[in-house]
Amino acid sequence: MSALLESYAAGSWFRAADDGVPLLDAATGDEVARISSTGLDLAAMAAHARDVGGPAVRALTFHERASLLKRLAKHLSADKDDLYALSSRTGATLRDSQVDIDGGFGTLFSYASKGTRELPNDTVVLDGGLERLGRTGAFVGQHVYTSRPGIAVQINAFNFPVWGMLEKLAPAFLAGLPTIVKPAAQSAYLAEAVVRRIIASGILPEGSLQLLSGGPEGLLDVLGPQDSVAFTGSAATGAALRRHPAVLNGGVRLGVEADSLNCSILGPDVGPDDPEFGLFVKGVVTEMTVKAGQKCTAIRRTIAPEHIAGRVAEAIAARLATVTVGDPRNPDVRMGALAGLGQRDEVRRAVQALRASAELVFGDPDSVDTVGADPAKGAFMSPILLRAGADAPEPHDVEPFGPVSTVLTYRTLDEAVALAARGRGSLAGSLVTRDPGVARTVVLGLAPWHGRILVLDREAAPESTGHGSPLPTLVHGGPGRAGGGEELGGIRGVLHHMQRTAIQGSPDLLTAVTGRWTTGAARRAGDEHPFRKSLAELRIGDTIRSAAREVTLADIEHFAEFTGDTFYAHTDPEAAAANPLFGGIVAHGYLVVSLAAGLFVDPAPGPVLANFGVDGLRFLSPVKAGDTIDVTLTVKQITPRISADYGEVRWDAVVANGAGEPVATYDVLTLVAKTR
Repeated sequence: MSALLESYAAGSWFRAADDGVPLLDAATGDEVARISSTGLDLAAMAAHARDVGGPAVRALTFHERASLLKRLAKHLSADKDDLYALSSRTGATLRDSQVDIDGGFGTLFSYASKGTRELPNDTVVLDGGLERLGRTGAFVGQHVYTSRPGIAVQINAFNFPVWGMLEKLAPAFLAGLPTIVKPAAQSAYLAEAVVRRIIASGILPEGSLQLLSGGPEGLLDVLGPQDSVAFTGSAATGAALRRHPAVLNGGVRLGVEADSLNCSILGPDVGPDDPEFGLFVKGVVTEMTVKAGQKCTAIRRTIAPEHIAGRVAEAIAARLATVTVGDPRNPDVRMGALAGLGQRDEVRRAVQALRASAELVFGDPDSVDTVGADPAKGAFMSPILLRAGADAPEPHDVEPFGPVSTVLTYRTLDEAVALAARGRGSLAGSLVTRDPGVARTVVLGLAPWHGRILVLDREAAPESTGHGSPLPTLVHGGPGRAGGGEELGGIRGVLHHMQRTAIQGSPDLLTAVTGRWTTGAARRAGDEHPFRKSLAELRIGDTIRSAAREVTLADIEHFAEFTGDTFYAHTDPEAAAANPLFGGIVAHGYLVVSLAAGLFVDPAPGPVLANFGVDGLRFLSPVKAGDTIDVTLTVKQITPRISADYGEVRWDAVVANGAGEPVATYDVLTLVAKTR
């Protein structure tokens, strides 16, 4: 008997007392492992996550969490051969395994990078700008995101045991949530192998990751209003989860990624001799054969113009004829097995349902020639291409979760959009065209029904990641039938796990809460120029007010000649006077900002290493020749960098005229040494 998979629960590995259920090699039918969670204390797992994992993760700043994700990605990427070998037992070829395993590790790297670059070195995220709630500015509001004291539960599908786990873990961990992973049984042995490596590394805080190997029965019963569940799987199971009392009445947040009848549309401008025609055919075949079509983003509906649909079907069939099916370990094999015999039977039933209104163009659902494998033992299946009329209902209702696609036809762009919409919501759609008008019409029609849309032409093709590749930087999810959930999307995926709250109060108290200086809060002016202070010495609210400087007509004329900016408001007295916005010659906005820098900069070498930009620059009132300006510069935010001997300081800059009226406002961004 093969080894029994274990769960990692409450700080130790748990082994069920029974023999469990066998899990079989998808290509050979041999037993790989057994799985059971009998006797596992789910309440103890939830308590461990809340009491141990959650506080440990939330004690870290976003940058510290990002640093751990980067360390973990490097650790997991160091040796992948054993994981590839194990992945092949799920029916995956080396290419399939790289999509899953390397894609998962790459997602960790991506979130580590974005967490460091786009989130503060803090535990609070500001959402939007300050809202002034009173007349004097003494009462203001600010939206913030904070971590929930809950658990992120994953119920994953069988097709991506590594990527599916890590693409959910990364944003949840950055958001401060501990995770409980429940992988699908068919490929749980691969998920368990990766979790073992993570736990053994000791990189993540204890309790931040636990593994449930076995059935999920009772898992939602131990969850509460601060917890969330991310489910990937069938629409039927998703619907059952939505009806669970914990979701209906207990406040548990549920995100579902379910069935998706994704489509790819060939634009009417594309002919057989155009490069885009080949790109379209290649894309359809790739999505049919990668992971043996077992992808939630695979192209199930191939939508082509009526006048060219026959050529499209012929070209796809010709390319499918070159696809070798068989042992995924064989380097000559392009498509491996489905996840199991049961999965193959489900796909065969789906094909039979589709054939009620579609004709078979390529393949035999009941027979396939294999390379290096026994088709009687493995879950092998031929790629299947069907063709149906525009009125056929089955292609828009039946999802064959395997290497199957149906060619549908349209006569107008409105018909193409309507066909796509009949899928009732999809994760991904694609359009192959070179016509900008076609692109705009189709994309705007598809957008309400899709989470992501690829618009492909010959220019984008060399760098395109393809129709079916979810990216960490873009939202993964879709409306309607696809579940309505959203995952990934860069920092959007992190904030999705957090609580947004409107905070109201005085500027001083909001500064204390947010860790960022709020307009109207107290300033601290000292004898020492803030630019002479290191990161360790600077404090939020440290301020300098500069001396005043007159902006002369000679300054304006010199700036115009020197820069070539001879816009009439700076050079033509008569035209400038005729414009009610100016009423005469005014200084260039960038001249005002340049002069302001000269007023507040301390010229000697010191802790301030560099200025790397300005944010939010606004010119509020024109500065005329003879006006004076001064600058008030205040430390707004301090962000130490973990991996460097310097950090970032954001300064609030207000340039005022002689009457004390602001003429320009902006944030100055500098790099400052941690010590002198």
